[in-house]
Amino acid sequence: MERLQKVIAHAGIASRRKAEQLILDGQVKVNGEIVRELGTKVSPTDRVEVDNVKIEQEDKVYFLLYKPRNTISAVTDDRGRDTVTDLFPNVHERIFPVGRLDFDTTGVLLLTNDGEFSNVLTHPKYNVEKTYVATLQGVLKREEMRKLERGVMLEDGKTAPARVRIISSDDRKGKTIVAITIHEGKNRQVRRMFEAVGHRVSKLKREQFGFLTTMGLNAGEWRELTPHEVKQLRALAQTGKIG
Repeated sequence: MERLQKVIAHAGIASRRKAEQLILDGQVKVNGEIVRELGTKVSPTDRVEVDNVKIEQEDKVYFLLYKPRNTISAVTDDRGRDTVTDLFPNVHERIFPVGRLDFDTTGVLLLTNDGEFSNVLTHPKYNVEKTYVATLQGVLKREEMRKLERGVMLEDGKTAPARVRIISSDDRKGKTIVAITIHEGKNRQVRRMFEAVGHRVSKLKREQFGFLTTMGLNAGEWRELTPHEVKQLRALAQTGKIG
């Protein structure tokens, strides 16, 4: 017997937190009856439906995508824009992005149908580091770097300390290229952090997610994660160390 929200998450419908909300909203049935109790447990023989559609257990799949610009980190878009799942036309599992990157941000993005895996990598209590390379308007000053390293106040709270390294700075062009490493995942966090110290980001790429990079891939290309990489990611999220 397993908890209902875990079964839904494992089926690739949603993360476990989202699955809990689906249950509370009355969108889940077990053997034909609406269930709103989060503690409900089900067996493999029980019929579980979400929005009147029977869920099927899928093999778990894990992908690393080099997200290109001008794509939405979502499964669908009501404005008809390209989504990251459009780049997987021959993948039949119901995959979804782990977290998100902005429409015009490129770089490492993971996709899976494993809701529990997604939750482990995105939950605030876990500390998977992400490194971004940002092109800034203006020259980043040392005191501004120190503010970022200590954490800056945003409208949704203060950021955790970051690691910041200037890759190049051009006074004449008024441009700075910076690498910044964070472990949080607030909406548009990197862009807002730089804006908080007076610099607009004109270009942004997520170079690294944990130990994963886009090496060997062009924008729009993807590869499957190896079982060992999946195991390492779980260990990194839960312990801060690669297992």
